[in-house]
Amino acid sequence: MRGRCTVAELPESRHAAKVLATIFDIQRFSLHDGPGIRTTLFFKGCTLACIWCQNPESLAFRPELTYYAERCIGTGACVEVCPQGAISTVRAARVDWALCTNCGLCADVCDSEALRLTGRTWDVDTLLVECLRDAAFYRSSGGGVTLSGGEAVMQHRFLAAFLPHLKAVGVHVLLQTAGEYPWHALALLQPWLDHVYYDLKCGLSQTHLALTGRDGQRILDNLGRLVASGTPLTVRMPVVPGHNTAPEEIAAIAEHLHKCGLTDIVLLRYNALWEAKLPRLAHPPAAQELAHDAALFSAVGEAFARHGIRARAAEEEHDNDKGGR
Repeated sequence: MRGRCTVAELPESRHAAKVLATIFDIQRFSLHDGPGIRTTLFFKGCTLACIWCQNPESLAFRPELTYYAERCIGTGACVEVCPQGAISTVRAARVDWALCTNCGLCADVCDSEALRLTGRTWDVDTLLVECLRDAAFYRSSGGGVTLSGGEAVMQHRFLAAFLPHLKAVGVHVLLQTAGEYPWHALALLQPWLDHVYYDLKCGLSQTHLALTGRDGQRILDNLGRLVASGTPLTVRMPVVPGHNTAPEEIAAIAEHLHKCGLTDIVLLRYNALWEAKLPRLAHPPAAQELAHDAALFSAVGEAFARHGIRARAAEEEHDNDKGGR
């Protein structure tokens, strides 16, 4: 992979510039979303509604206003520009979410960034420039670009225009996905994916429906297709205390992995930091008031082992990535 590559070296990207994506965050120098130093792109919009979602601001596909009350300095500029009269101030701004239309005018005049529009539109050329800023670090560390979200695959038309230009300069591409979409969307992207992190949430359909809003059958079907295609992948599962850790859940996941010819799974520790985001959102999900349980985490790993599945913590996966390069 060459360093200092610019979009000027990729003239064909001009034809794809009309295709747009909505991204709510870009994390540079990421060390926990695949091997090496990476740029992680967080695409907005998801087909699931997991009650423990680490990025609740990602669920809706459209840009949304978020409010960081602790940053407000009370200038009142937001009140003056809001066409809906949705903002008032006493000592700090208050947003009437029922009136807000997410137009973003208030965010444009908020000097303290207390009001922010979460979700920005990107075209192919501009996003390529952003990702290639760190091409030298990708090359030296064995890193690359990670597609996350939300559910990145739901913006497959943009990715089908974007990914060929990353691969043209040798950038490693990793997809993090939950698999809930029509198979053709993922199949379209496969030629440009080096690795897939495929996240399973629950083992039983009734549990999956209650906790994510979908029964999970399409996720399992797509996993089978992905394995059959030969695309390198890692199956992962978040360990959410009290929700997806019952013996029957573990047994169901293990059974499906065996059907797919898989014998490994990576376990993700539950992280409650997402709950700090809830006061900023117009329509926040309910707080879960859960915490990582080390004993339960170990027990889940042992349960998988009894079913012939080798489970390891995500931290071990990252160590293996580093050690293999």
